[in-house]
Parts: sequence; structure tokens; C-alpha cells
Amino acid sequence: MELFDIISNDIKEAMKAKDKVALDTLRNIKKVLLEAKTAPGAGDTVSDETAIKLIQKLVKQGKESAQLYNSQNRPELANEELAQVAIMERYLPEQMDENEIKAILAEIVSQTGANSPKEMGKVMGIATKQLAGKADGRLISKLVKELLGN
Repeated sequence: MELFDIISNDIKEAMKAKDKVALDTLRNIKKVLLEAKTAPGAGDTVSDETAIKLIQKLVKQGKESAQLYNSQNRPELANEELAQVAIMERYLPEQMDENEIKAILAEIVSQTGANSPKEMGKVMGIATKQLAGKADGRLISKLVKELLGN
């Protein structure tokens, strides 16, 4: 079953459970996925890979909004955003911890033969494809810089 279908089914379950936060969050995800599905050239389908990228983007936006609300002393709004983020994260692959990422990056560095910060692009290209959905891009970049001695 595709992620789009899973989310559609979960919307029905949220309606039955009268879970307003989950319902609103899932409807928002479905709206974004429908927009991607009907975009020119999409062929009326959204792959799970694309859906995961879109949900990751929503999670990132939610976390940034929560930080902004906290900085403006609006914890009630920040808590709402974080509750939605928690629901969205259920549909994402489990995130790897820093040590797992470092091990994979060290392997990529040795495979590419990169040994200076100038060759970061070579490593990042492979790393972002290999770790897509499993690790935050900023963390990957930070760790690659450390490995290459920047």
C-alpha cells in the first residue's frame, strides 16, 4: 500500500476517533500530496519517495514555526505545531543516529578518495542519495565537513 493510501485510511480513523489534531494534520499532508500528484508532468501519481520528501519538508516547516512561536513567547502555538510534527513523523523512515551516519560517511569518503574540503561536493552527492529520508541534510553536511577537516 502506498503512503498516500495509508494517509487516506488514517484520515478515516482520525475521524472515527474524533482526533482533531491528527485529522487536521493528515488532511494537510493529503492536500500537499494531491497538489504534487496533479502537478504538470506528475502523471497523476506520487511515489513514496516523493511523498516522504514532501512530509519531511512539512516537518521542517513545523519545527521552524515552533521555534519562532517559542521565541515570541507563544508556547501554546509552538505546542500545536510540535503535536502536528509528531503525527507527521510517523510516516517518515526512522532517523539514523549520529554515529551511524558518521560510519556511512567515512565509508563514502574512503570510496571517493576525498581528502580535502574542496571535495565535499563529491561526498555530499553520494551521501544525500544514500541517506535520503534517514538523516537531516544539515547534519550530513556538518559531519562531512568534520571528516574532511574543515
